[in-house]
Amino acid sequence: MSNYIRELISQGEHEQLDFKHSISDSKKIARSIAAFANTKGGKLLVGVRDNGSIAGINTDEEFYMIQAAAEMYCQPPVKISYKPWIIEGKTILEISIPGTNDNLTHAPDKEGKWKVYLRVKDQNLLANKIYLNVWNKKKGAKGVLLEYSPAEKTLLHYLDEHESISLSKFKKIAKISHFRAERCLINLILFDVIEINFTEQGVYYTLKDLPIPLD
Repeated sequence: MSNYIRELISQGEHEQLDFKHSISDSKKIARSIAAFANTKGGKLLVGVRDNGSIAGINTDEEFYMIQAAAEMYCQPPVKISYKPWIIEGKTILEISIPGTNDNLTHAPDKEGKWKVYLRVKDQNLLANKIYLNVWNKKKGAKGVLLEYSPAEKTLLHYLDEHESISLSKFKKIAKISHFRAERCLINLILFDVIEINFTEQGVYYTLKDLPIPLD
């Protein structure tokens, strides 16, 4: 059965897999658990270094800290499952985290404020206000009337010629307020015209499907 774990490790870290050398902070690991729960779910391999080498753990100590992270520092709590494995004479803890669709899971940031995290490639990134608004509107399933105002037309024409745009760039070229720019982006995301992209450098918006003719 060790081949199963070795195969997981050989994949490297990605959207649904993360390696942890050790667990020393329940609040920090809660951010990883929340990020997986808010995306597609995934697995944590505790006792594995970033380069895939085996470090091993103290099973009981590590497990109790992870359990506290999932039950105390994730809101709502996340129902994780776990399994210890012995590889090279060392214990690795496999933590399975389900994806949750009914609610967004919050975890404390470094200042103790409750935030929503997302798993993007091999990173845990903060969700922004636009993402949260889109998520809440989709959950509410209320209809939205979309009309292509000059601001929307400016945005779509820009994206027809450029790969992506930031919120600040959109505000500048459309000459509109921060609030108005956010509302435009939210509505266009809800209609599957554009999509939101999280990166370590920032959040960007790209054209998803060809929009209806604007001219």
